[in-house]
Amino acid sequence: MSTETLKVPAAAPSVAPPHPIREFWNYFSANRGAVAGLVVIVLVLLCALFAPLIAPHEPNLTNNAVFLKPPFWQEGGSLSYPLGTDAIGRDILSRLLYGARLSLVIGIAVVALAIVVGIVLGLIAGYFKGIADIAIMRLMDILMTMPSLLLAIVIVAILGPGLMNAMLAVAIVVLPHYVRITRAAVIAETSKDYVIAAKVSGAQTVRVMFSEILPNCAAPLIVQATLGVSTAILDAAALGFLGLGAQPPTPEWGTMLADAREFVLRAWWVVTFPGLAILITVLAFNLLGDGLRDALDPKLKR
Repeated sequence: MSTETLKVPAAAPSVAPPHPIREFWNYFSANRGAVAGLVVIVLVLLCALFAPLIAPHEPNLTNNAVFLKPPFWQEGGSLSYPLGTDAIGRDILSRLLYGARLSLVIGIAVVALAIVVGIVLGLIAGYFKGIADIAIMRLMDILMTMPSLLLAIVIVAILGPGLMNAMLAVAIVVLPHYVRITRAAVIAETSKDYVIAAKVSGAQTVRVMFSEILPNCAAPLIVQATLGVSTAILDAAALGFLGLGAQPPTPEWGTMLADAREFVLRAWWVVTFPGLAILITVLAFNLLGDGLRDALDPKLKR
């Protein structure tokens, strides 16, 4: 009687999990709109950084001989002023490039201020609950009852027109979003085992809040911060357009639109190019925020 040899199948080779950065990029790059937004933001950032090298003229330099000169492809245009000039002979391309600097600084500074204050208030409200939670959240509810632009106008009207006051007003307007997101994330994390273990081991409250809970709340805050930059740029431009933000002759996109209102019908370029700059930049940040949300939110991963 022949005995058959039992063949044991070879164990399948173990596959190492992908690196977190590679995994994030795989999810992020699947969203073509987000990649396009990232490319546009990088280009805007490079234009802002190298504005003194790229700009053909100083942003506030006037020339009496070239009032309302059209772009170079129109009759009467010149390559010396590729996108034309405004009503007092300033080069629009140069002002757009320097305006990119200002708009990015406004967006980043507003979001940085709002996210720092929002994280602190959200951590306090979500961790301690009780009276602190009620007081903070009712204040945020009051701020959210008014339209954001109207509230910003009221704050600037109280503080006085100017770029710094406009940035502060926009930061106050967007603050409730960061407080609510942080609070919700903290409430969801405080009941988990690692937080309970940290408390049992004797970790101080500040350490539990900032070292244990906060890092696990970072994903929604990163997404909201990216979207918040676009909101800050748009609101600051609106305040500049109303004369409450950056003051002339500062090359800020909203201020450029305000200066060009009376020339809309006879010099389309003085309004079109600043408007396109705001539109493209805000859209790019929104697309980037959507891509980050898809890549960082586990519920959206397939």
